[in-house]
Amino acid sequence: MPASSRPHRHSARNPGSQTALRELNQQRIADTLLASGPSTQAELARQTGLSTATISNIVRIMSDAGIVETEPTTSSGRRALLVRLCNRSAVAVGIDFGRRHLRIAIATLGYDVVAEENIELPVGHRAEEGIETASNLLTKMLADNAIAHSSVLGVGVGIPGPIDRRAGRVVQGAILPEWVGIDLVELEDGLRFPVVFDNDANLGALAEVTWGPHSEIDNLVFVKVGSGIGAGLILNGRPFYGGLGITGEIGHDTITDNGVVCHCGNRGCLETVASTSVMLDLLSRSGVSRVGQIVSRAQAGDSATLRVLDDAGLAIGRALASVANLINPEVVVVGGPLAELGDLFLSSIERGLMRHAVPSVGESTRLVMSSLGERAEALGAAALVLQHQAVRHF
Repeated sequence: MPASSRPHRHSARNPGSQTALRELNQQRIADTLLASGPSTQAELARQTGLSTATISNIVRIMSDAGIVETEPTTSSGRRALLVRLCNRSAVAVGIDFGRRHLRIAIATLGYDVVAEENIELPVGHRAEEGIETASNLLTKMLADNAIAHSSVLGVGVGIPGPIDRRAGRVVQGAILPEWVGIDLVELEDGLRFPVVFDNDANLGALAEVTWGPHSEIDNLVFVKVGSGIGAGLILNGRPFYGGLGITGEIGHDTITDNGVVCHCGNRGCLETVASTSVMLDLLSRSGVSRVGQIVSRAQAGDSATLRVLDDAGLAIGRALASVANLINPEVVVVGGPLAELGDLFLSSIERGLMRHAVPSVGESTRLVMSSLGERAEALGAAALVLQHQAVRHF
């Protein structure tokens, strides 16, 4: 998100003075790093509108003051200097609630992950139980890593279901029906920290353009394939939420008119033919009961597993073709617990996409697996906290 699109604090000094201008430029750079994560000097120039010479000078001043740290890197095949905020006295927490799991990541202002935990949750757990488990785990993680509660800027929460942003409430259609009706106040009361929350696929998309390798992509679709299937959208460099905040619900695209009834109430939704829950049901006779077994059997060349993945991939590709035809993204990133399968799963999704997309759109859409794996949503939740920060901690 470009720093120039957010308000900045102005110095109390004469706004025309060199000192005031330098402080304003420092704030602009810090805002950009807080929102976008570590960036090269060239990326900072593009995002802030400042010249590369100004960026270089200001970064040097901020580095000497201990506000940022730099390290050599490569960008587009050229040597570059990566810049990150280096204050470690404040942290952001990202929590990803799934149907069967809970993941928590704790990150610094400089987007360094200092702690991360992933545990299983019972299927069908009540929201109150999940929140209490998360609160207890977070308390333990903070203690284990000697992080004071006062150092926590806030907690970002990812939930697998639609969220009405007007009411700040989980609404019907969530893969966790036990969470329908949960709102921001209940999350804050249960976690005992300031909370921002979003749909998990939206957070996956945010993670890809902050933690992932797609920071320079303005139009990106992140599709999470798990117990549910949803898409997060980055359009023109910003997360897209539509009118209510309920976007990217491709898991409820109708694939077969006379299919089985989905939990949303419709028939033949994508989730009823291509979610990991459906894959597990189809492979249960073969003794498959966990997603990890789908991955291992596919990698071992099991024909039944590969057939189930191929059918699911074709259906997902068909749904993504409709999205691609509508918004023409530069990149589609596939995430979730099957991401480590790589081309074993991606190839069938690509065939479905190419079969149903307008040829020029399909050919220009780059389809990749997430490099963040199952961490994406928790990392995106931590990034959401950092982007919402108005108080400066450096």
